[in-house]
Amino acid sequence: MYGDIIDLLEFTRKATSPWHTVQTGAEELEAHGFTELDWAGAWDISARGRYFTRVYGSSLFAFTIGEGNLTDKNSLRLAAAHTDFPGFRIKPEAGVFKDGYGLLNTEGYGGAILYSWLDRPLSIAGKVVAAGREAMTPKTMLVDFGRPLLTIPSLAIHMNRKINEGLALNKQKDMLPLAAVFGKGTGKDNAQALVENLLAAEAGISQSDILSYELNIYSCEAGCQLGVAGEMVSAPRLDNITSVVACIKGITSGMGSGLNIIALFDNEEIGSRTKQGAASANLMQLIERLYTCLGYSREEMWQGINGGFMLSVDVAHGLHPNYVDKTDPTNRPLLNGGLVIKQAASQSYAGDAEAVAIIKGLCRRENIPYQHYVNRSDMPGGATLGSIASALVPLRTVDIGVPILAMHSARETMGAADQRALCNIISTLFKA
Repeated sequence: MYGDIIDLLEFTRKATSPWHTVQTGAEELEAHGFTELDWAGAWDISARGRYFTRVYGSSLFAFTIGEGNLTDKNSLRLAAAHTDFPGFRIKPEAGVFKDGYGLLNTEGYGGAILYSWLDRPLSIAGKVVAAGREAMTPKTMLVDFGRPLLTIPSLAIHMNRKINEGLALNKQKDMLPLAAVFGKGTGKDNAQALVENLLAAEAGISQSDILSYELNIYSCEAGCQLGVAGEMVSAPRLDNITSVVACIKGITSGMGSGLNIIALFDNEEIGSRTKQGAASANLMQLIERLYTCLGYSREEMWQGINGGFMLSVDVAHGLHPNYVDKTDPTNRPLLNGGLVIKQAASQSYAGDAEAVAIIKGLCRRENIPYQHYVNRSDMPGGATLGSIASALVPLRTVDIGVPILAMHSARETMGAADQRALCNIISTLFKA
């Protein structure tokens, strides 16, 4: 097994919610000598320093400060990814008692492929907030049940003979997870307090102290390598833990002469327009704060920004062997063909010719394999945080990522060799 894939699968196993993604990333950064800063506190930073900070628990910035002049061209380098993934969030007052069964009331998060969530062992992870000493200072705890708790069962083919002709699923009716079997006429009170009972037992607190929670459901099946030669990887949350891991490996691999930053944002899957998303003022605030703390003027900060460079790192669509007609005729990324440079005239993927040339030049210099992705002209694709972030902080930006199949499924597939290419390009950028 590739060493990069062992690390990826282990990180994916732990990164069961955006908060756990940040927690796992923080542990990795601390292990490499990074010092944590309080986002809401005063900062004391210096050249040759390695730091990170968490933003509302589900976003993370990490940075290294070289000894060079931060007004020089290409002295500011940044790689950005996202910590969230499509799926389901548990609503407040979520317990539902229905004909002896205990269900959870959920809502969709992002653009999940609904049928891929059926008949899988599912678990729960996120954060629970309990009463503190003062109303303005509640206590937040992360929880990850780490074991199969739920499933969303399919309807038998005998009750829907046309199921293989197409399946339309209603999120409110068809996608509620089954959590318990209480028996007819009993368990109604237990069902209504199902989530709170689980949280109280897991967190070791009184049910009455629980004030709120943010919990997502996740596939708890382990990732693995597959293929005749083990050349593929199947795992949940490859979108976008592949990029998170590559960003962390890049920032911990060494220190360049300038300012290197990774920005791991939450809420990309729902548009990024949140206080912890890429459409917030956080990235601009971070950069301004760093330049100010290091003694630079605002004018000098803008010199650094205007001469800087950013990678927007998110997965790309790989060529699907059963649906080759869904892919552009000439830009067709294959699994294990290397990292993908994503381009779109609409700028749904950020980039320009100079940004693409920079990445291709670095790839050629370091013998890193790369390929191109462009949407079919009659089939608009998705978007990334790159265009959003680079509009707010006008760095020259390009979108890259590993090619995968079944994007937004509960379980996705990638080429085992591509993760190394992605890690190498980010490390190369930060050392360039």
